[in-house]
Amino acid sequence: MVEDPKGKVCEGDLIEISLPQAQDSHILPQDIPLDVVFEDDDLIVIDKPAGMVVHPAPGTPDGTLVNALLAHCVDSLSGVGGEKRPGIVHRIDKDTSGLLVVAKTDRAHHGLAAQFEKHTVERHYRALVHGVPDAGDPRLRGVKGVSFESGNIMRITTQLARHKTDRQKQAVVFQGGRHAVTRARIVESFGHPPSVSLIECWLETGRTHQIRVHMAHAGHGLVGDPVYGGRRKLPARALPEQATEALRGFSRQALHAATLGFDHPVTGDAMRFESPLPVDMAELIALLRV
Repeated sequence: MVEDPKGKVCEGDLIEISLPQAQDSHILPQDIPLDVVFEDDDLIVIDKPAGMVVHPAPGTPDGTLVNALLAHCVDSLSGVGGEKRPGIVHRIDKDTSGLLVVAKTDRAHHGLAAQFEKHTVERHYRALVHGVPDAGDPRLRGVKGVSFESGNIMRITTQLARHKTDRQKQAVVFQGGRHAVTRARIVESFGHPPSVSLIECWLETGRTHQIRVHMAHAGHGLVGDPVYGGRRKLPARALPEQATEALRGFSRQALHAATLGFDHPVTGDAMRFESPLPVDMAELIALLRV
């Protein structure tokens, strides 16, 4: 038996590794309702409502998804990083709704994290944006980092970095920063002339605020986005008055994580989940269609 961690290992030696029991998390479990889409011994998929923060942080010490998961999972968490806590492998913003996968075990955490690192996870979003991001718009040909692929798919390729003066924001840069690629296509446009679009976005990379920053860079900021959306003046009588008022009063970025696909980190099975648009976005779209 080898007892000295610095000792040489020889053929036939027996190595015994003792792992400490996972400790309870310092984060408080809270009985907060969750929309569970799928759950097994290794992971859980949640349809997160807008307004819920994923992880406790300064200013939001509780009431988060992690607090809710600690109460929901109870003793089914076998430990992530030596602590009984859910393994967060990706996040969506507080005011973005939709699908999120969370690891319940260390092996699932490592397996999911590897897929996110390799950008093999399928993540499609639905968003309402100002304007119509169409290849026929000559303005878009002059926006650095914006190009179009077959099928009228807009591709935005830039670097993203923290904003120079507002550290809570991200900004498009072309030197330094982190590589970011977003693709988007029009699902439906609204108004006469068209002034708002429902788009589908998918990520080749996953950076903080990526869709919000990229769509604003292209001149098609998200409806309701208080940080990147900007104030947009709609063409006169382009939309019914009720729809115009609803657009102006929409109180969050109109962004929903609609599709999530990955390989199960333990079984290897292909998994894919879809989430319908939340009520607030669906109701706004109904008004836009009138």
